[in-house]
Amino acid sequence: MNNFSTIRWGILGPGNIARRFAEGVKSVNDARLTAVGSRDLAKANAFADQYDIPNRYGSYQELVADPEVDVIYVATPHNFHKEHSLLALNAGKPVLCEKPFTINAKEAEEVIATARVKNLFLMEGMWTRFFPLMYRVRELLREGAIGEPRMLTADFGFRAEINPEGRLFNPALGGGALLDVGVYPVSLSFMVFGTPDRITGMATLCETGVDEQAGMVFGYPNGEIALLSTSVRTTTPQEAVILGTEGRITIHPPWWQPRSMTLIRYGKPAEPIEVPFESTGFNYEATEVADCLRKGKRESDIMPLDETMAIMRAMDTLRAQWGLKYPME
Repeated sequence: MNNFSTIRWGILGPGNIARRFAEGVKSVNDARLTAVGSRDLAKANAFADQYDIPNRYGSYQELVADPEVDVIYVATPHNFHKEHSLLALNAGKPVLCEKPFTINAKEAEEVIATARVKNLFLMEGMWTRFFPLMYRVRELLREGAIGEPRMLTADFGFRAEINPEGRLFNPALGGGALLDVGVYPVSLSFMVFGTPDRITGMATLCETGVDEQAGMVFGYPNGEIALLSTSVRTTTPQEAVILGTEGRITIHPPWWQPRSMTLIRYGKPAEPIEVPFESTGFNYEATEVADCLRKGKRESDIMPLDETMAIMRAMDTLRAQWGLKYPME
């Protein structure tokens, strides 16, 4: 049995996000890109040639059956996450699934239940959680550096031209701002405050029926509030601010790929904090997976499965308010 001295990665779906992940993994000393699978062998070969990957397959079934692969990174579009995570899990492979974890909570529940029955590691690839700066943010909150956190503002939006067939705007592909980039501020609010007990939002739906921009408000049992926004038609500042009773933390743009922040303790000079990162940043979530596998853990304490489930339920609640239902639902 593999002792995971070197984690051998298999990449399922050689798209753009997989390229950034592959670059990250290549910077990790005790990790190796071992295999890549695509529905098109030519694409798998091109990807493998670029990243020096020895095993390449023209089907996902062949990839997950590879005995030299320790863990699968699912990097296909949102609407395939459930299918491909289950494919890997049912082949006995641990899984790191790119965010959003699935289309909805029902799908997430099935994937998580399968991993638990099979006693296999599973994690949502919310890479922002694992940046060195985010470790420092959590440390500051635990220390009470800003007193009691009371409010969060966070946004993630960019402008893209509407392409009805493209991933961002096609309902059949799980398009829309919320699942693509809105999940980032939603996940941040869970990291800071936990699960909300009140959720409300307003969205503008574009001509294809998906959300092109949205504002969301989460309320919490002790009165905390998160004010969140997202868009695929409007570029936003991409800044996050955590407001406390005794100060605030401003994570500078782009906060979802963070390298600097400012800590303000009221009545004291501002404290700029730089926490640089290496490579693409995907290396940090890959390292977390490796650490969990070596410790025999079935999920991450930093991105636990129950929290992933709660995030999916929150986004389901928002979409229900907006009347946004995907064809596969």
